[in-house]
Amino acid sequence: MSQLAATSPEQQRAAAVQELMLRHDAFSHWLGLQIDEVGPGYCRLHFTVRPDMLNGFQALHGGVTFSAADSAFAFACNSHGRQSVGLSVTIDYLEAGKLGDVITVESREESLKHKVGVYQIRLTNQDGKLIALFKGTSYRTSNEIP
Repeated sequence: MSQLAATSPEQQRAAAVQELMLRHDAFSHWLGLQIDEVGPGYCRLHFTVRPDMLNGFQALHGGVTFSAADSAFAFACNSHGRQSVGLSVTIDYLEAGKLGDVITVESREESLKHKVGVYQIRLTNQDGKLIALFKGTSYRTSNEIP
């Protein structure tokens, strides 16, 4: 998994948190997620749809779509250095991903308060077609991430 160079202290913190999280995240590795960029309240990653990610109709399984969005959500909401957990999430599936598609997952922070953050995650294919919209609300614990 690669990542762009971090320059500001906030970007450096986000990159360090993402690296720490990935060290112990076998599932994101199994999904083949490649981190393109992280920053405060932000994460963009991508993955390629493999045969073992397809459902019985040869379309990208919704669980894979959800999981990739959930990982981008986790990297974005923890990027500030306070351990955060998902409080609630929703997803709208708009198009079916296909074998070989390169899916980009972009998580943006919409609101950040002392205890709650709200994130919008967009999943698009290599042609820019919107595959799914995911909204996540995080609960920010008081635990600092080392």
